[in-house]
Amino acid sequence: MPQSPLKKPHQNKTRNIVILTYPGGMMLDVVGPADVFAAASQYIAATCGADLAKHDAYKVELVALEAGPLRLSNGIQMIANRSYRDVTGSVDTLILAGGSESGMHDIAQDPSFPTWLKRKANTATRLASVCTGSFLLARAGLLDGHRATTHWMSCDRLAAEHPQVSVVEDAIYVKSGSLYTSAGVSAGIDLALALVEEDFGREIAMQIARQLVLFLRRPGGQSQFSAQLAAQSVKTDKFESLLTYVTEHPETDLSVTALSSRVAMSPRNFARLFREQVGETPAKYVERARLDAARRRLEEDDDKVEAVAIATGFGTAETLRRTMKRHMAITPEAYRATFGG
Repeated sequence: MPQSPLKKPHQNKTRNIVILTYPGGMMLDVVGPADVFAAASQYIAATCGADLAKHDAYKVELVALEAGPLRLSNGIQMIANRSYRDVTGSVDTLILAGGSESGMHDIAQDPSFPTWLKRKANTATRLASVCTGSFLLARAGLLDGHRATTHWMSCDRLAAEHPQVSVVEDAIYVKSGSLYTSAGVSAGIDLALALVEEDFGREIAMQIARQLVLFLRRPGGQSQFSAQLAAQSVKTDKFESLLTYVTEHPETDLSVTALSSRVAMSPRNFARLFREQVGETPAKYVERARLDAARRRLEEDDDKVEAVAIATGFGTAETLRRTMKRHMAITPEAYRATFGG
């Protein structure tokens, strides 16, 4: 294990993680990040020397409107350690979980909450949300002028209700200054792994990901509702097999004419039914499928960008660069440098 990630003096301390939820909150929004931080503490204590073992790497605490039991969206009860109002000391990271609109409304309308949240925003090292927990940050004005994301089904609503927020629809998580927002439900695990990597380095984050049988990083620019997921949700077997073909053969001719001939339909009728069944035009689906394929190659292989572009149907490196910059605001070279294995 490399020693360098743990030599910084500021890493020899306990980081207080406070997760806020409410009746109707999503349990995975809470326990997903909590288990990542707990696994990191256990791993560091067991493998990183007596000096670090004197301190838990993370201490996780659950808070709510009031201390005591609360029933989450799946019907299971959890125990809040204390009321959020009693969290007056230093906090390294405050995480706001997503969940039911009624539960969020109740805590947001508590008279003390807006002032408390803004005070924590000024004093906590990091302020984060999972899933629709981003709405609590937005309603307090804390996301104004920032890039942020939320569950893919709520992105349009977040943008409409809070026009000062730059909503990123296809991100797993977004960092904007000391603010961190993640996409739906399980994306909170991705965010927690990213925070562990930020605190203790890639090697330790990788070990935690392996222990929990996770990817270290579903890239921040990866579409939440990917081409492969779209292939699983179409309503006809004919289009399902066609979409599987597209994702497995991105380098082939995937024009409307070529695709419609594979399902024995006229191009016009095919384009209309495809949009009805898949929810987007054939051209947009093909572009996303090719982008998924190019992203995977950039993560896993060392091929030159030109070769990646040819193998995934973009034809030229310049076309791939333009497409990645339009969808992900990053070049293939920068993407590989960040997310390459």
